[in-house]
Amino acid sequence: MAGIQNIFDISGRAMSAQLTRLNTVASNLANAKSFAGSKEEAFVAIKPVFETEYATHAERSGIASVNVSGIVTSDLQPQRVHLPSHPKADEGGYVWGSAVNVEEEMVEMLEASRQYQNNLEVVSTLRSLMMRTVNMGR
Repeated sequence: MAGIQNIFDISGRAMSAQLTRLNTVASNLANAKSFAGSKEEAFVAIKPVFETEYATHAERSGIASVNVSGIVTSDLQPQRVHLPSHPKADEGGYVWGSAVNVEEEMVEMLEASRQYQNNLEVVSTLRSLMMRTVNMGR
């Protein structure tokens, strides 16, 4: 991949991947307590799939980054819940709750946030070092 040229490209791609991860977590949490009338209509958590992208001459440079190759649904199954007063309840009074593990999503959110912050710190530190180098030449 010719698009990866330097540390800014690497960190930018990593931050973009973590932003996608945070967006999927936000979607999952927003739908965590939703109900549907059937199992097929119930919300199922979504997860990003990451893949490593190597620079053109990665064997010499060691440069690689990450991209989101897709978004897939979780293997969790919706839960059948007895709520006879719910407007979407079937004749037996059952609805289907979303297939989202809130605790797992919170851990994902913390991890993605920390990874994003780490990459932001890399860019900030590199920028500071570059400014010091420029000022040394004056």
